Amino acid sequence: MVTPSRLTLARKRRGMTIVELARRVGVSAQSLSNYEHGRQRPSSDTLNKISDALGFPSGFFTGVEVEEIPSEAVAFRARSKLTAGRRDVALSVGRLAVELQGIISARFRLPVADLPSLDKPDPESAAEMVRSRWGLGQAPISNMVHLLESKGVRVFSLAPEYAEIDAFSFWHDGSPFVFLNTLKSAERSRFDAAHELGHLVMHGPVRSLAGAEAEQEANAFASSFLMPRRSVVAHMPKGAFLDQVLKGRKIWKVAALALTYRLHDLEMLSDWQYRSLVVELSKRGYRSGEPGGIRRETSQVFEKVFKSLRSRGVSPADIADELCVRSEELSKLVFGLTLTAQGGEGLRSLPVRPALKLITSEEESAPSRRVDQPMQRRM
Repeated sequence: MVTPSRLTLARKRRGMTIVELARRVGVSAQSLSNYEHGRQRPSSDTLNKISDALGFPSGFFTGVEVEEIPSEAVAFRARSKLTAGRRDVALSVGRLAVELQGIISARFRLPVADLPSLDKPDPESAAEMVRSRWGLGQAPISNMVHLLESKGVRVFSLAPEYAEIDAFSFWHDGSPFVFLNTLKSAERSRFDAAHELGHLVMHGPVRSLAGAEAEQEANAFASSFLMPRRSVVAHMPKGAFLDQVLKGRKIWKVAALALTYRLHDLEMLSDWQYRSLVVELSKRGYRSGEPGGIRRETSQVFEKVFKSLRSRGVSPADIADELCVRSEELSKLVFGLTLTAQGGEGLRSLPVRPALKLITSEEESAPSRRVDQPMQRRM
């Protein structure tokens, strides 16, 4: 029996309208609408055509009902740039990630959320409060993705075909989720991660996630969180020249333009100096990219999860089957790490990161054990 909500989810994931999908499948738009509302059931032949058109295994459409993630519960990076169709794509990706998270949580115990809920502080103060709670001091953050994951944030990647979706975040059943675009420079992706953290800690049920004010607050939080005032003042001179900005960006692993903006915000650059630097950086290609930038950050959780699963005879393809999606769909959610995990040489090494322990569900009462140590197979 076809589950109507799953048909809608799959269609929106592919960014198709009812009319477009109906045309591809060879049925009327009214019939497809009836399928999605449970008023009519598609034949086996029609379901196979729908499966082929949407690129989802036929088993996906017969799973349990899934609830859509409401748009108003999601903080979209650059929300105003997104069409309704693209928002639907993002929300459907979020729903699949929630399903995947459930599969992983059934096997492992991950860090619980450790994000403060702040009551209307200014962004600079909010960033300082989070840094203080996490014991970060004024030190530069070596890896934003690893930091968020160590604090219980579920971080996923976005499919590259939707470049206009920068990033977004939401809370679901007490867990914070963040989604990052992997086509942007590593520095800008770090800023997006900090921006979404700002939404998670400053905005929520009480305050709106949308609107120009919320975006400005999240931007200011990200700037302050990545480049703390005292750290910037200690390392950068007033009236910094271009070569000093390009050198300084490496300290905090941020975009040159982001550091330039932060220096101006801290009144370490005059209006004229700021405008001059922005013009020169734009001429050198720093508006559209980050020449000579840092290595892209990826997930430590998924690396360890897939490594542990593989040691117990569970492949990424098995997880994709359990999620009822194709392996490529799974890979797009997890920074492409399933492709690495399928090889015989193991996962690529990553820089030193915060310690993370994953514990099989049946071992919750036993002492914590690192995920890369031998684990008993689930029964």
